[in-house]
Amino acid sequence: MPHYHTLGKIPRKRHVVFRKPDGGLYAEQLVSTEGFSDTYSLVYHCHPPTLVTKIDEAYSVAPKIADPKNMQHRLFRGFDVAPADDFLESRIPVLVNNDCHISLAAPRKSMTDYWFKNSGADEMIFIHQGEGTLKTMYGNIPFSYGDHLVIPRGVIYRVEFNTPDNRLFIVESFSPLRFPKRYLNQYGQLLEHAPFCERDIRKPQVLDSHDEKGDFLVKIKREEMIWPYHYATHPFDLIGWDGFHYPYAFSIHDFEPITGRLHQPPPVHQTFETPSFVICAFVPRLFDYHPDSIPAPYNHSNVDSDEVLYYVDGDFMSRNNIKQGNITLHPTGIVHGPHPGAVERSLGIKETKELALMVDTFRPLKITEQAFAIEDPEYFRSWLE
Repeated sequence: MPHYHTLGKIPRKRHVVFRKPDGGLYAEQLVSTEGFSDTYSLVYHCHPPTLVTKIDEAYSVAPKIADPKNMQHRLFRGFDVAPADDFLESRIPVLVNNDCHISLAAPRKSMTDYWFKNSGADEMIFIHQGEGTLKTMYGNIPFSYGDHLVIPRGVIYRVEFNTPDNRLFIVESFSPLRFPKRYLNQYGQLLEHAPFCERDIRKPQVLDSHDEKGDFLVKIKREEMIWPYHYATHPFDLIGWDGFHYPYAFSIHDFEPITGRLHQPPPVHQTFETPSFVICAFVPRLFDYHPDSIPAPYNHSNVDSDEVLYYVDGDFMSRNNIKQGNITLHPTGIVHGPHPGAVERSLGIKETKELALMVDTFRPLKITEQAFAIEDPEYFRSWLE
């Protein structure tokens, strides 16, 4: 989890008088989780954050489920998702359940006429292609290829791209995204054996404060609906804040792989966890160094999880004919393993250059109509000689 951070101006004590240069009061806001029992931040606005002038008609963004009960290995060609100008309209849900939604997006343009807040889910936006700046109420974070952008629920943000060709892999989590507990000591500090540390976590560094009045559209998502709220003041009017609840970036290139004499299981690649699923990062690394080791992964039965792999870059040694942006789904109850020739191919190989993300869910995933539009229907036969 993030550690204490502060930006801008804040009073010395909580819940005390904090005056503007003209004698008026700044408006304090507590942003808390699990009521008042978990992480929180205190933020200070130039104006009260409650000044709503209008609420437009809400509209649904609920995924259209095509196959609620899947029992087949699947492959989806992620780069076949067509680009769209608008950031929200470009988001295409592919695999969903009651714990998370996995989406792809290829936005061409920056968000310029509205802001966005996911009020019901933490978001992890992985930057496969593109660069730019994540602009939030807590400050700005530059991003580029390989970054995980972690945006806790309730954070108002905008994404500004420097590039027209952008590809994103997005996981919405309906429970908080945390670092794995086995990486942390009792005080929440990342331990020496963790594959990343606090130095790798990029926090907001520039607080871009706007003391402005006008008409500001914030699209708020909750329970598969978008609620267009109009505010009388700029959503980025924070003069300062402190606490533990804020967005951050973590690059896949800063993940330091854990290796061994024999093949290491997927948990050594873990980056985030929730009670209902985990996220992992497969990065360039040395292969196993036992003289008789088999670098290719062994056949595996998922008896209590659906496994999703998103292929980012490099040579995916265990798979044949896998391309950038492909998504594979290996569901609960079916054995999967290396493709024909992969085991022999791997013998004697010293390292891999692969980049991939994995999402393992503990409840079955449902396939959307949009996913079937980009499916390779022959993938389940790909293990045949």
